[in-house]
Amino acid sequence: MTEKILIVEDIFIEANNLQMIMERAGYTVSGIAASAEIALQMIGQERPDFVLIDIYLKGKLTGIDLAKLLRQQNIAFIYLSAYSTKQILDEAKATFPYGFLVKPFREREVLITLEIARYLHANSLDAMMRNQDTRGTEIRPELRRYGIIGDSQRLQQTMQHLTIVAPSDTSVLITGESGTGKEKMADLIHRLSGRASRPLIKVNCAAMPAELIESLLFGHEKGAFSGAVERRIGKFEQANGGTIFLDEIGEMPVDMQVKLLRVLQEKEIERIGAMRSQKVDVRIISATSRNLEKEVADGRFRMDFYYRLNVFPLHLPPLRERREDIPALVDYFLEMHCQNIGRPLLTVSPRVMDTLILHAWPGNIRELEHLIERAVLLCEGTVITQIALPEKIDYAPVVQEERVKTMQENEREHIIDVLRHCNGKIFGKGGAAELLSMNVSTLNYRIRKLGIKKEELRMPG
Repeated sequence: MTEKILIVEDIFIEANNLQMIMERAGYTVSGIAASAEIALQMIGQERPDFVLIDIYLKGKLTGIDLAKLLRQQNIAFIYLSAYSTKQILDEAKATFPYGFLVKPFREREVLITLEIARYLHANSLDAMMRNQDTRGTEIRPELRRYGIIGDSQRLQQTMQHLTIVAPSDTSVLITGESGTGKEKMADLIHRLSGRASRPLIKVNCAAMPAELIESLLFGHEKGAFSGAVERRIGKFEQANGGTIFLDEIGEMPVDMQVKLLRVLQEKEIERIGAMRSQKVDVRIISATSRNLEKEVADGRFRMDFYYRLNVFPLHLPPLRERREDIPALVDYFLEMHCQNIGRPLLTVSPRVMDTLILHAWPGNIRELEHLIERAVLLCEGTVITQIALPEKIDYAPVVQEERVKTMQENEREHIIDVLRHCNGKIFGKGGAAELLSMNVSTLNYRIRKLGIKKEELRMPG
């Protein structure tokens, strides 16, 4: 490999460990910098291809500050961190990193993350725009077949990105509100891939009983547990050679996220009760209507699993953000449902079309389709002149149950309270370390790990 990597990490043991991993894999480590300031000098002398940056660094500049400068120079970077708060995650996300490595590092995870970063950097938006003219018209005949209708800029940008990723084996994460057509996108990606002749297995993660998830995904041997009266072939094994679509991946329990992460990394599964694992060749397409970054920040979704799924994100905009596509969608659904019931093609009056265009569409395209289907069934003439939009529902405010704080959250608040009491003093008589009966270095480590910042020590009010 010819790529040069700069490591920006102020803990020598961590930096040295990363250097050994890189060099064993054939990468060239151009240097190790203990601060952002030193890193900038080294970048000026010898421009690296990738930079691995610890978020918290000694000196005036943080890793996030350095990342912003790297983005301006079009140098790919990956964050290193042992922890993450929502604020840190939001700040890091705003710099558009090419990956996120969580300490302690595992060699395979480091190398996979670097491979992903290489792919993402090579297929950045600039590269996409360079290739869009040659690829943009190739899939138009397929779009209508899969019900992906419209010429809005938001939709067309998503489709340009889809034409790039579909032929590869890259993992894709499709995001968007419920009803925007994420499953249709997964169908189209599989259809345009080299696996089109192989199975596309769909899994609704929200509909799987928690106690059966592992068996459904990976299968089990006869007698593996009470009720296992015969061998079951799991979804991953059924999809071997093809694609598996994990819909509503945000609903997956954390313990299963760990097992799925291993499948993605090792490319192998193990049936419950089996004596050995077996290799599988499966492309992963996942989808969610949840904000997974918030789920990560709140501790409900593993960061390493998120970054492994989010190799190539595709976002489907809600219908209210692409209203110019509504007339074309209406025509498409009119043709479809008139054919289904064997009646002549209907049209809608201009007044009805205006009403449809102005509607908020909380249920997105799915809601529009159901509304048109109903209108076709009820229409007595050749033109739909009335349409019954769903009435607005006024929901009574729901009293939220108070969320139980985690031990980490309680520890963080307690340390902040003590630091405020000591006016920020950590060591010495009357310092926070003394009051907490902690070693000074241990307290400093906890402050860094919990992401406590100086601004938070100001007394409220």
